[in-house]
Amino acid sequence: MGEADRSLSRSGLRGREAELGQLDALIRSVARDGSGRLALLRGEPGIGKTTLLTETVARAEAAGFSVGVGRADELHRMVPLSSLAACVLHGDRPLLSREAFADLAHRPDQGIWLVERLAEAIEDRAGRMPVLISLDDAQWADPLSRFALQQLPARLRTSPVLWLLTARPDASGPAEAVAAAAESQLPTVTVPLGPLSASAVTQLAGDTLGSSVGRPVRDLLDGAGGNPFLAVEMLAGLPAAGDGDVPSGLVVGVRGRLGSLHPDTLRFLQMGSVLGRAFAFRDAAALCDRPVASLLTALDEAVRTGLLDDDGEHLVFRHDLLRQAVYADIPRSARTALHREAARIMVAAERRPIDAVPHILKGATTGDEEAVALLRRAADDIVPVTPGLAADLMTHALELVPVARPLRFTLGESAIRYLTQAGRNREALATGDRLLAERPPLAEFGRLQAALGGTLWAMDLAGELRRRTEAALTALGAYSEISARLAAHRALSLSREQDLDAAREAGEAALRAATAAGDREAHLLALSSLGEIAQNAGDSAAALDRFTALSTLDPAFLPEAIVAHLHRDDFGSGERLLLRASDATVIRQAMLEWARSQHDLGLGRLDDAEAALVTMERLENEVRVSVQQVNGRVLRSRIALMRGENETARQHLAAAQEGLAAKPNPGNTAAVRFLEALHAEADGDIGRAVDRIRDVQRANPFLRWRLLRTDVAAAVRTALRGGAHELAEDLAAQAEAHADRNPAVPTAAGLAVQARALVTGDPALLEHAAKLLDSGPRPLLRAAAHADLGRALLEAGEKDRASAALTLARDLFSGCGAHAEAAHVRRAPGSRRAAAVPRPVQGWAALTASERKIARLVAQGHTNRSAADLLVLSPHTVNTHLTAVFRKLSVNSRVQLANLVTALPDAD
Repeated sequence: MGEADRSLSRSGLRGREAELGQLDALIRSVARDGSGRLALLRGEPGIGKTTLLTETVARAEAAGFSVGVGRADELHRMVPLSSLAACVLHGDRPLLSREAFADLAHRPDQGIWLVERLAEAIEDRAGRMPVLISLDDAQWADPLSRFALQQLPARLRTSPVLWLLTARPDASGPAEAVAAAAESQLPTVTVPLGPLSASAVTQLAGDTLGSSVGRPVRDLLDGAGGNPFLAVEMLAGLPAAGDGDVPSGLVVGVRGRLGSLHPDTLRFLQMGSVLGRAFAFRDAAALCDRPVASLLTALDEAVRTGLLDDDGEHLVFRHDLLRQAVYADIPRSARTALHREAARIMVAAERRPIDAVPHILKGATTGDEEAVALLRRAADDIVPVTPGLAADLMTHALELVPVARPLRFTLGESAIRYLTQAGRNREALATGDRLLAERPPLAEFGRLQAALGGTLWAMDLAGELRRRTEAALTALGAYSEISARLAAHRALSLSREQDLDAAREAGEAALRAATAAGDREAHLLALSSLGEIAQNAGDSAAALDRFTALSTLDPAFLPEAIVAHLHRDDFGSGERLLLRASDATVIRQAMLEWARSQHDLGLGRLDDAEAALVTMERLENEVRVSVQQVNGRVLRSRIALMRGENETARQHLAAAQEGLAAKPNPGNTAAVRFLEALHAEADGDIGRAVDRIRDVQRANPFLRWRLLRTDVAAAVRTALRGGAHELAEDLAAQAEAHADRNPAVPTAAGLAVQARALVTGDPALLEHAAKLLDSGPRPLLRAAAHADLGRALLEAGEKDRASAALTLARDLFSGCGAHAEAAHVRRAPGSRRAAAVPRPVQGWAALTASERKIARLVAQGHTNRSAADLLVLSPHTVNTHLTAVFRKLSVNSRVQLANLVTALPDAD
């Protein structure tokens, strides 16, 4: 037997030479190219996935890889991060310490934050050596691990990381979802493992028996169907079966092996099979109702016969098929009782509630209040990191409580909240309505309606929210504890209506009620409603006061406070809050990127603004909660129009229109209609453009303030071009009213004067408007004002002054990357220089200033986190910029990027 044959024999890899060659090639390519790869080994149970994975891990380790090896477990698939834990804690050089991992796993509201921290740890290790992260039995990965695995390979595609998963065939399973998420970002290979050939099975039998294989054994092995595990188990059952008594399948084969065991060993194995593939010795002893010491002989026999392995912390069935075969021999009614007892044992041992949940789900019956309490505690524990799973547990608890029990309404309130938090709004609403139909007591009725308030607001059903809250407040009367929360929801609903003064009064009353009741949630809701009302009324100072107070109570509302500062032209405070928010661990990451986009767009940083919008959209997609998707596409379309990228602008418009159809709230409708006006004007259809602006003006008053706060001059310009002088006058009056509400905001004052000047055609007023806007922070608005001034001066015959104004406008537009706007100014007579040439789409010259900075930092060895810290960005935004860098430079790894940057001239 040659060395290769001996290696295959030792590792049980007979018949897998081709697959092993594929995996060897992946190891070499990751080490050589310095970029990521993903492989999915897929096949039926026992087909050899684990054996192949184990051999691949050994070869990668021999090649200098840092390896992390984990295995998902069927009965532990609800414990957050349990599947990934071993991957990052494995070996002598774990990616994370156990303390750091425990800290990650228990952070609140941290799905996205967690992925970024894991990415940083892996990226740091990959900067020193290639990394292999493998997960066996990925079909049982817990929800949080699945979420992380769907993000991490793409996030780390430019680092030398090989991801290796095994899973059973399932076209819609977790492993396939991970592979699908990765395949558009990095090379992804699926390695199907089919049955072994007859010759390979014969070789395997020879390796196992240590002798030549005769015809009777070969005939026996035909029944294994090419499954190596079944074949080995059949061969292992031969001595126990006796001459002529041959097992015909796995369960029979295992029974043959178990038949020779001591009864204590058999019982111990059965109790272990109830606990899962990996289990604690003391748990199995407790389930056997025996002292630990009395089962040492049984443990020794189970290990000696190859049924269990001992990894030092847990006992592990050598293969899950072995566990399933042992488990299948326990009567079904006994299994249910044993699972229920297993849950009690874990509770008594003060384990985490989530550890007992799989047994509760298999063993609890209707009316089991102890099980309900445990499910509730587990859901409360995990909702910050996996709200979807928490919602599932709470709804299951709800199903265990008989109708008309008061506990149903308490559980239902939490179920509604958790379903809403998970973005499952329709399910939350249906759950609430089903419980309300059971005619709960008055207090519980109020609490259910209050819980549904968040659901209805998330669904943009402001009218229905008002109807329900008013009905509940009328019915409740003196129940002030929950009335404060309902009143705050009512005020929030009124923020979308015509009478904002009445809405403000309602919000103030709700805030007083919340303070009197000491209800923190009602306090937050009341402040939020007052902030929304002030913003909708165009009162930026009041909005800032409310959102600042809100963010002080709860840092999750820092994005709203940042945007409120920007509306006051206070970009310095906005940037300081962005820094503070970047360091916070409890934050809505997607909304923070939205606030960053508003900051960068206001300062004319079109490239950075778009990067933040792309990041925001990606983060919202990851958590499957859409808040700013439509508005993000609207702004990306407008940025593309300013750059002259008309086809890209139309694509974003189509995406915004599609999103509006799915979420047709008033704000989204107005934003899309105004965008359609801009596109119509760009296409030369001025009539349609005017009609779209009229649509915005006909809508609720708050849409005017929120949408046209910085766009009113552009709207007036369009109205005048279309001969709609009455509309232009209305818009100018609107701008003046807004300026009166915001006397300390240069942008508001400047736009009001500019709008009036456009209507009257007064060059002196235009000059005054330009000076006012020059005192503000917004270069795009300054550029537009100087362009208007330059054109008015040309018409007045003042060519030199006109030329200076137009040149300044063009330079401001060009400096922001608004090439189409600069070209439009250039076409005006009197402009002295050509506008800047738009960037190419490929090569170093295609990179934006931010992308160049990031490219240089990464080429110097910086991670996303360290680059983000230096540039005062979030790692998420750095990742977005870096994706663009790799695409524009046609490189696939940080090593290639470093080589390219090193070869650039110093003064590039």
